[in-house]
Amino acid sequence: MSTHKVALVTGSNKGIGFAVVRALCKQFPGDVYLSARDVGRGTAAIESLKTEGLNPLFHQLDITDPASVRCARDFFKEKYGGLDVLINNAGIAFKMADTTAFGIQAEVTLKTNFFATRDMCNEFLPIIKAGGRVVNVSSVMSSIALKRCSQELQAKFRSDDITEEELVGLMERFVKEAQNGEHEKKGWPNTAYGVSKTGLTVLSMIQARRLSKERPGDQILLNACCPGWVRTDMAGPNATKSPDEGAVTPVYLALLPPGAKVPHGKFVSEKQVQVW
Repeated sequence: MSTHKVALVTGSNKGIGFAVVRALCKQFPGDVYLSARDVGRGTAAIESLKTEGLNPLFHQLDITDPASVRCARDFFKEKYGGLDVLINNAGIAFKMADTTAFGIQAEVTLKTNFFATRDMCNEFLPIIKAGGRVVNVSSVMSSIALKRCSQELQAKFRSDDITEEELVGLMERFVKEAQNGEHEKKGWPNTAYGVSKTGLTVLSMIQARRLSKERPGDQILLNACCPGWVRTDMAGPNATKSPDEGAVTPVYLALLPPGAKVPHGKFVSEKQVQVW
C-alpha cells in the first residue's frame, strides 16, 4: 500500500476541475487524481497537463454510476488506505436558452448535482483519512436560490438540525413539484441548478456536523464553496474569472493546514465564510 498522500477531483477533465488539478499538482504534497466519465477525455486532459511538466494520475469515475463510484472508492482504499483530499466538482447545468421542459431539467440536474454527489460522499467519507479535507463545489446560485424560496423552505434550509433524510425529501419534492408544474406556487424558485446547489450546500453542513460528532478526533474539515463566475463550457465566455482563478477557493479549502479547526461546515466564497 502506498504511503503517499492522495487527492481526487471529480469531473476534472475540463473547466474548474481541470484548473483545480493543475493547482494541486503544483501545491499538494502527494498524488493528484484527475477523473472523468470518459476515459479518452480524461487521458487527453492528463497529457495536456504533462506538457506543462505536471504529473497527475487518472481514474475513471462517473458519479452518476454507483458501480463506478464504488470501484473508485475500493481503488483508493486498497492502494492508499483511503483519501486525504476529495473535491466534489462534477456538476451539470442546462443553458438559459435550453427549451427542455423544466420538470426534466429539475430531474436531470438534481440527479447529478445533488443525488450523485451525495452518493459520492456517502461512499467516500468513511475512507477520508484523519486530517482529511473535503470540498463540495457549490455555487453562489445556492444562496440566490435560497433567498428566492418561501420563508418556510428558507427556515428548513437554514435549520441547524435538518437531517440528511429530510433534505433528501425536500429535493425529491422539488423534482416532483417541478414535474407537476407547481414548484413556484409551492414556494420554490424557478432554477433547477440553484436548487440543486442549495441542496449541496446544506448537505455539506449536515455532513460536517456528522463528521464532528462521529469522528471528533480526526480533524477532518468539510466545506461547500462558490468558485465564482468562471469562463467554462457551463458558464459561457462572458464570465469574469478564468478557470485558474475559479480554482483558488476550492484549492484553499483543500489545503487548509494541519490542525486547522475552521472553516468547517461552511459556505465559502473568495476564501471568506459567507452568511447562509
